[in-house]
Amino acid sequence: MSLSVVILAAGQGTRMKSRLPKVLHQAAGRSLLGYMVGIAKQLEPSRIIIVIGHEAAQVRAAFAEDTSLTFVEQREQLGTGHALMQARAALSEANGDVLVLNGDGPLLLEPDTLRELQHMQPAGGMAVLTCIASNPTGLGRIIRQADGSVTGIVEEKDASDAERTINEINTGIFLFNHDVLALLDKLDNDNAQGEYYITDLLRLYLAANKPVQALARRDEDQLLNCLVNDRRQLARVDKLLRDAIRERWLTAGVTMIAPEQTFIDDTVTLERDVILYPGVWLGGTTTVGEGAKVMPHAVLTDCHIAPNTVVNAGTVATDKRFT
Repeated sequence: MSLSVVILAAGQGTRMKSRLPKVLHQAAGRSLLGYMVGIAKQLEPSRIIIVIGHEAAQVRAAFAEDTSLTFVEQREQLGTGHALMQARAALSEANGDVLVLNGDGPLLLEPDTLRELQHMQPAGGMAVLTCIASNPTGLGRIIRQADGSVTGIVEEKDASDAERTINEINTGIFLFNHDVLALLDKLDNDNAQGEYYITDLLRLYLAANKPVQALARRDEDQLLNCLVNDRRQLARVDKLLRDAIRERWLTAGVTMIAPEQTFIDDTVTLERDVILYPGVWLGGTTTVGEGAKVMPHAVLTDCHIAPNTVVNAGTVATDKRFT
């Protein structure tokens, strides 16, 4: 069966206090939405559908060169379930499962976690990815029966005192079978916000005697700590991503003198035996060839450095070749 991925990216992100759509803000050199598209592509889906809304033209323009993406627009912000409804026409051409992700994270989400979710999903049903949170305040709780079966998701504002003590939370990542297209017709907005909630699909699956499973994980760095709602969280996520990038290149055979003082965008390519000195900042599509040295406080963007080349200390360059 084919897999379709729907990425919800229509929100305004008012807490960012920015004219730029939240999903286009960058962390470690790549937009939030860019990370989520990259994660989705690693699953090799038949299609990736992005639901856009706020400043839709800007988001389209940012991904104009990627012809593999399909954009649909949510003109009114009427909830996550309503956002998924906008993708229904594009999904009707497929006959497989539907994975729903969010355009603002979690940015350290591992494709293997999503593959495990695929393996857990029951035939003819749905699965939700959950996280055991040390502090679940403000997050939707997963409701289970004594036998562990999932019976619902309740938002904190609607939760009872007992339900607020639950520390298993909803990550907003769902995998549905193709029946979701028909069940979307049964969603209603009979709630205080007047919105259509994607979480209500769980109730509809159970009412239709379709199985529901939840994959619980305790990895808060992967599932919670890399979500972005405001500039403080963006700064924290940028640090987490850059730490992960440094670890990746150190493991691959790159030397960094004082790694904590070296900044490498996620879009940069390094070869083995490269040496990076303190204060180096590499951005954009910069590539550094085998055995090259980048001396202290060089700032390079979209540059190409040939193997065994030395870039002098304090060099600042954009779109330049060093040989």
